[in-house]
Amino acid sequence: VSDLLSLKINDIKGKKKLVVKEGKTKKPRTIQIANIYEELKSYLKTMDGTEWLFPSRKGDKPISRIQAYRQLNKASEMVDIPDGIGTHTMRKTFGYWYYKQTKDIATLQTILNHSHPEITLRYIGITDEEIENSLNNFVL
Repeated sequence: VSDLLSLKINDIKGKKKLVVKEGKTKKPRTIQIANIYEELKSYLKTMDGTEWLFPSRKGDKPISRIQAYRQLNKASEMVDIPDGIGTHTMRKTFGYWYYKQTKDIATLQTILNHSHPEITLRYIGITDEEIENSLNNFVL
């Protein structure tokens, strides 16, 4: 989330993808935003008096990681998720559902920037039993 919080409006305005350098690994990451382009355009129209994509109340700096977490939890309450959600939960949930829909562990490994497929499977909570069950139904 820190990588996103440091974005400025000009970093994304009129773009359908952007490249950010990951704070943790310093590796470049391409983020596809074409599927939310119209929503971002609408959001940017509401942004006045700030250069930040996620501005603090004063608008002179971005919100903090803690404030992003608070806002996610506030949103989760609004949609009846009483236990709340965090940014890391969203990352893991994305990974889990991406894998469930595509079964493409190699691409997901790249997306999540993991060094090995087993790390990715463990990270998203896919167990050996689930893998065995899926193989039981597999026929060539």
